[in-house]
Amino acid sequence: MITIRKANDRGHANHGWLDSYHTFSFADYYDPTFMGFRDLRVINEDWVAAKQGFGKHPHRDMEIITYVLDGALEHRDSMGNSAVMRPGDVQRMTAGTGVTHSESNHSDRDPVHLLQIWILPDTKNLEPGYEQKAYLESEKRGKLRLIASYDGRDGSVTVHQDLNLYATILGNGEQVNLAVNGDRHVWVQVARGSIVLNGQRLNQGDAAAVSQEDVLDLTGEEDAEVLLFDLA
Repeated sequence: MITIRKANDRGHANHGWLDSYHTFSFADYYDPTFMGFRDLRVINEDWVAAKQGFGKHPHRDMEIITYVLDGALEHRDSMGNSAVMRPGDVQRMTAGTGVTHSESNHSDRDPVHLLQIWILPDTKNLEPGYEQKAYLESEKRGKLRLIASYDGRDGSVTVHQDLNLYATILGNGEQVNLAVNGDRHVWVQVARGSIVLNGQRLNQGDAAAVSQEDVLDLTGEEDAEVLLFDLA
């Protein structure tokens, strides 16, 4: 079964410096039918204006993954980490017992475009942690690249949840397949471009909730970048 979540049906907030679309209920956007998917709680697609950003703020008991699509995002946190993320970078922050952090556009000219993802951890009150890795476009082009997993295998960042997160970049006609175990569920998020998923077209910002499917076939139409969350 595949249920499509259209981009235009997402929550939307434009604060001037921040233009944000919420796949699931977040902040002032509330939809009881879209509170999350399995242990996936938040997917926000954000555009942050030049030299603007999120000031220092706290989190706890959440796995936070940041995926930059365009531009440069500057990160600072109470664990002493400081980094500038660019396209291809993936960051995981375990909020655990509590962290504060800030995120801002590193550029004084161009916006930064990113996905911020929250995943419920399998254990509360974890020790806060941080990890960031870079993945080349060639690792994702026409193939599924594991970028986050419970055991950190194949060079992925480690998350404290039964999750396999894949990224792929597909040109027109390029195809990838994901075999799905019978008791697993998949959320497909189109970050840019368009694809055909098991015969159904998805455009930028569209998503699909997948259950009870043996195989997912993804074919690129316009140059597409897609995230696939394989969840228990």
